[in-house]
Amino acid sequence: MNNTSRRNFLLKTSIATATSSLGIGCSTTYHTNLITNLKPVIISTWSFGKPANELALQTLQNGGSALDAVEQGIRLVESSGNTSVGLSGKPNAAGVPQLDACIMNGPGHSAGSVAGIEGVVHPITAARLVMEKTPHVMLVGRGARWFSEQQGLKIVDSAQDEKRYAAWLAKKKNDPQNKAKKPDNHDTVTLIVLDNNGDIAGGCSTSGLSGKVPGRVGDSPIIGSGLYVDNEVGAAGATGLGENVMRYCASYQVVENMRQGMSPTEACSETIKRIARTDPLGMELGINFIAINKRGEFGAAGTQANFPYSITTKDFSEVRKGKALSKVFQKEGGNEI
Repeated sequence: MNNTSRRNFLLKTSIATATSSLGIGCSTTYHTNLITNLKPVIISTWSFGKPANELALQTLQNGGSALDAVEQGIRLVESSGNTSVGLSGKPNAAGVPQLDACIMNGPGHSAGSVAGIEGVVHPITAARLVMEKTPHVMLVGRGARWFSEQQGLKIVDSAQDEKRYAAWLAKKKNDPQNKAKKPDNHDTVTLIVLDNNGDIAGGCSTSGLSGKVPGRVGDSPIIGSGLYVDNEVGAAGATGLGENVMRYCASYQVVENMRQGMSPTEACSETIKRIARTDPLGMELGINFIAINKRGEFGAAGTQANFPYSITTKDFSEVRKGKALSKVFQKEGGNEI
């Protein structure tokens, strides 16, 4: 076999192997997915992330940056009526939605977040403005709302929320032993973009744990917990019970695992196993992760047996299942009616 024939043979074999591994046009399992030649790549949590991915891709195709794509994709979920994201999300114990969001840009390693923010229609945009318009990384509560108002973001009237807080406090005063209801199911949208230049950006947004004590903040707005981006390596994001993510800086750990040579799926899985070896809950942690590396390889894993994530390129857009590390099934909170 001459050199030209050999090169042609190797090229055809490589294309066939790549196409087979992609499973284009069908839903596949958690196996390693190398799609180096199909940038951009967009990955997000849950099946409700798929429309967000597709808008993110359109944003890139229209000349937007990876950061623009992340923001626009997440804004779509925030205004979709989702019961886990945005002002339509399930409220805290006082009946008021309190929102958390963060965004991170690989180039420059910049980040911004808001936590416990009320009345802001698009907290992901507030988080981006914190990153771009202030010297800070995080703003919280009333300060975050005030900042959003100053930046001209859409805000809903707070009068009704104030009435709900007053009623809740009165109830607590009259019945101090009253215990909070068991929280309902909840989810987070986390979305990561690898653009044509190989730059990475990511973001997440959530209304958090429903029925939470007012002021509770989970992992989603915490850089390194709910989201972490390293433009030299890759990015990872989380969804699930925030307390079990933030105590271990878990998304940062996923990225560090990829730095050591693990595939995204392996990096997610090993992070969960490491947490489970330490945590008294073992595998009953209620946490799931997505990840993507600089080469365009992506993956997901979780303690939930049926954790779905969405993956989109210019050639396909579909929902896949992450690697399951337990047999626990959970409803997808954002799709509850």
